[in-house]
Amino acid sequence: MVDRVVAIDPALKTIHCKGLVPHESSIFEGHFPGYPIMPGVLLVEAMAQTTGWLVLARNRFDKMPFLATVKEAKLRTFVVPGQNLDLFSEILHEGSGFVVAKTHTSLDGKPICSAELTFRVLPWPEGRMKTTVLQVAQEVAFPVGDYVDA
Repeated sequence: MVDRVVAIDPALKTIHCKGLVPHESSIFEGHFPGYPIMPGVLLVEAMAQTTGWLVLARNRFDKMPFLATVKEAKLRTFVVPGQNLDLFSEILHEGSGFVVAKTHTSLDGKPICSAELTFRVLPWPEGRMKTTVLQVAQEVAFPVGDYVDA
C-alpha cells in the first residue's frame, strides 16, 4: 500500500508517503466487476501503514505499532487503479503504550479520505518480524540508517 516514504520528520511528528493503486489485483475482481474501485478498508490500511512508519521512526524500531482503533473515518470519493495517492500522518498524542494520529490521503491535492487512528505500541512478538519490517523499510525508501542503531 505504501510504495515510498517521501518525507519524515519524527521531531515534528509528521510523515508523507506515496502509494500507487495497482492496475491489477484480485481485490478488484469483486469490487466491482467491470469498474474496479479500491475498497475503503484498504484506504484506511494505507493510512495505518503510513502512520506505522512514523511510529517506528519515533521509537527507533524498538517496538512494534499495531492498529487498535479507527475513529471518524471519512471516505470522500472513489479511488481507481493507477492513481498515485499522497498519504500524510501527524501524531497528536503519545503515552502509556499508545499513539494517536490524524491522517489523510489526497490525490492531486484533493482530499480522498481521513481518519483518527490509535496504535498500541508493544515489544516485537518475535525477532524475525522486526527483521522483515526493516527489509520492507528499505524497499519503500525509509531512511533506516537514521533510525536504527548499527
